[in-house]
Amino acid sequence: MQAAPVRATAIPSFTDALRAVESLLMSGGQRTARRNAWTSVLEDRRRAKDRVEAERALDRFTAVAP
Repeated sequence: MQAAPVRATAIPSFTDALRAVESLLMSGGQRTARRNAWTSVLEDRRRAKDRVEAERALDRFTAVAP
């Protein structure tokens, strides 16, 4: 007697589900524009964090230097 074959189907993640809905509601150009905008937001946040870290390092340096 043989066991029934098992199918391994990946359950889509929440992100995959959102992307599927997005693809139904938006045209390709709108999707690209939204993703580019989000990438810009993330890059701005990274630069702001780097700026704050540099400012703190300078403040520490000037507090130690006579």
